[in-house]
Amino acid sequence: MTETKQKRVRKSPEDRRAEITRATVRLIGERGYYGTSLKDIADAVNMSQPGLLHYIGNKEGLLSMLIADGYDTHGTPEDFMRSGLPGSDPDRLLFPSYLRYLVRYNSQRREQVQMYMRLEAESLSPDHPLYDYFDCRGEAAWDYYSRFQWCLPPQVGSWEESMKPLVRRCLEAMDGVQLRWLRRPPVDLYDEWLAFEMLLFPSPTWDNYR
Repeated sequence: MTETKQKRVRKSPEDRRAEITRATVRLIGERGYYGTSLKDIADAVNMSQPGLLHYIGNKEGLLSMLIADGYDTHGTPEDFMRSGLPGSDPDRLLFPSYLRYLVRYNSQRREQVQMYMRLEAESLSPDHPLYDYFDCRGEAAWDYYSRFQWCLPPQVGSWEESMKPLVRRCLEAMDGVQLRWLRRPPVDLYDEWLAFEMLLFPSPTWDNYR
């Protein structure tokens, strides 16, 4: 009787990293950074810890892969401008429209949002590896959004002179809405954001600029 050996499929480095990322997002979202060990991640993807370290370098490097190279690179204003959605025209780029796009995008990546919010809460501790990242997040977001030519109501004035406090409040509101969305009973993330949008960008000032 001839034995048929099952051929082992070797995954590409890209596929391996994607697999590691998916498993880590889920585990950190459920347990937090400190509650997730490298062994947990290695077991989740059927790898040895040395094999896992080959792809991520160390546990802190894994966070960089998840946040700087992952979470932060999607749902951007550039993505919005390529979407063709209302408000995405680079010649008349509307900030409230972009935020609606981002909320809608986040509503389809629940596990990643849960991971991000858990890491943000954990990072209140100064010894957390993402302490500096989240501590500087507001300024970093302001600097990033300031690269784009947003079309604002004449009454508001220029982006540089008038928008920084409002951008900060938008981030604060979005964090709160996302936390509420992750709890039970669930709310509709997009509908909940629309209610905040009307408070942040009120009529009549922002009519035709949302």
